[in-house]
Amino acid sequence: MYISDIARKLRIRDKDLRQKLKGMGYNFKPRVRTLDDATAREIISKLEDTKEPAKKEEETLPTVSEVEIPETVTVGEFAEKTGKPASEVIQDLMKNGIMAAINQEIDFDTATLLAEGYGITVKKFVDEQVQDREKGIRQKIKDEVEKSGGKSVKMRSPVVTVMGHVDHGKTTLLDAIRDTNVTSSESGGITQHIGAYQVKEKGRVITFLDTPGHEAFSAMRARGARVTDIAILLVAADDGVKPQTKEALDLIKKEKVPFIVAINKIDKPGANIERVKKELGDLEVVPEDWGGDTVMVEVSAKKKLNIDNLLEMILLVADVEELKAEFDVPAVGTIIEQHKDARRGATATVLVQNGTLKVGDFVTVGGVMGTIRSMENYQGKKVDHAKPSTPVQILGLESLPAVGDILHVEEDKAKAKEKINRLKKKAKSSKRKVDDSGKEIKKLNILIKADVQGSLEAILGSLDKIESDRVAIDVVDYGVGKITESDIMLVSSSNAKVYLFRTAPTSIARVLARDKKIILNEYSVIYELIDAIKTALTELIEPEVVEKTIGSLEILKIFRTEKGKMIIGGKVVKGKIIKDSRVVVTRGEEELGDGSISNIQRGQSPVDTVAQGEECGMKYEGKVRIKTGDILTIIERKVIKHTIN
Repeated sequence: MYISDIARKLRIRDKDLRQKLKGMGYNFKPRVRTLDDATAREIISKLEDTKEPAKKEEETLPTVSEVEIPETVTVGEFAEKTGKPASEVIQDLMKNGIMAAINQEIDFDTATLLAEGYGITVKKFVDEQVQDREKGIRQKIKDEVEKSGGKSVKMRSPVVTVMGHVDHGKTTLLDAIRDTNVTSSESGGITQHIGAYQVKEKGRVITFLDTPGHEAFSAMRARGARVTDIAILLVAADDGVKPQTKEALDLIKKEKVPFIVAINKIDKPGANIERVKKELGDLEVVPEDWGGDTVMVEVSAKKKLNIDNLLEMILLVADVEELKAEFDVPAVGTIIEQHKDARRGATATVLVQNGTLKVGDFVTVGGVMGTIRSMENYQGKKVDHAKPSTPVQILGLESLPAVGDILHVEEDKAKAKEKINRLKKKAKSSKRKVDDSGKEIKKLNILIKADVQGSLEAILGSLDKIESDRVAIDVVDYGVGKITESDIMLVSSSNAKVYLFRTAPTSIARVLARDKKIILNEYSVIYELIDAIKTALTELIEPEVVEKTIGSLEILKIFRTEKGKMIIGGKVVKGKIIKDSRVVVTRGEEELGDGSISNIQRGQSPVDTVAQGEECGMKYEGKVRIKTGDILTIIERKVIKHTIN
């Protein structure tokens, strides 16, 4: 932490702080500008304890016994909710080693600890949209159907998600199921975004969601798990359980989704089905033939072996689950995908989960509203309605909704519009607070555009995992579709870098970018894009110079004196000395200045290091004229280059 930051937090001048530190026994050199976090916390704690108690505010703040706090809250908002002066909250945060200004955010756990210290009970606040996503709209609708007992409650088709490791044949399995090929041109060999389609088996419909298998797409897989009825956990017979397999299984268990294990690639020479079953057994997934209750189907997606058995098992599990929905009520569903079509405007794919969605319905999705103008099914055919478990692409929304948000058909248009306007104001206010929070660390401003929302969500999710206390990412804007002229103007004014994923600029935007010398970083593989951003962040980090006292030398003889340099001899009285080290010259109790040493010799031989008790000669450079009896404190300097993990 910078000493100037500590001074500002304590509301004293930098010069006064250094004087206080000297009086407290901290002998920092004038050139030292940063301290490690532990020392900074110790200093703040000591100086806070010695400060005079602040005068009580004239106004008596209200007594609060219970508050609702969201996932994150600014210090100012927390102070307002708890009825505490903001200055007191900031000081208490400092005592806990947290530096935060009034408009900076703290997380829920920090806020809870702080509030408990004030004797205040904290409850977590989650808005309706977040609550839907956290609980899982699947379970929420199930609860509502059970409560209603309506006449329109009927059995519905199962919604299925295939999950597993990136190389275990998920897309090939989906190809085998729908007898199409979508994998041939994929970059990096992975599915890039979620799609939805339906197949028929024995006259019954099964809806499949396509979720990516790579760890970078955790958010997208989670989205699929929250709307699915049955999961297929795919494991390759020749490769066994992998980290992504475990992650998918954890997600399935967390969302309490019934699942079937499909052991794929049984046709390969290295297939070892028994080993796969044992590895799954170690994860408490025991097959029925081993006395467990997990359905396992052995398949070959490539050769289309046992695909019909897998579909039969899906229908069997669906029958056991008794999947139901109300058909004759206003529709509720989840946004699976979205993108902006240059010709048709905002386009979204919704999975209807309860009720029937119709052309002409007025809907809200998060902070977006609109009237359904047109609907198309997974085959691209226009339809006028969509029943539960049906994926459809809709047109008519005023702007793009967020993937994972819940679509509601609204019967009261006026109330719905009022609700949306309130959400928009709240979002605008929230964005202002984020923009105003001035962290004193270097920032990399970036603008991101992707081909579809799923890819964008995966990129943003990966960026959220990048942690550094030295640099930060500021996403000035992001979206789906081509980069436009207005995007280039924003990039120019905010000094941002542009990252494009499987999309391109408009012709006008490309010319404007060239004129303004803005580089358009284009990628078709997501890992390369993330690595490029990490590299750009690393370049912002200044190398850290760490100094450490490693020894001291007593001057025994002066051999030659010239302007700015001397040839001297001495004895190492403590530690060791190293060639090309920085030295501090001390005479008695007085520190005279610093310099450097080089060309160390023992006898007639040049050496790099001299140990305690040994004598040597050396070249000294510095402004201080050294005398016999002076002590040189030897300081080793190391330059540390930090990287972003």
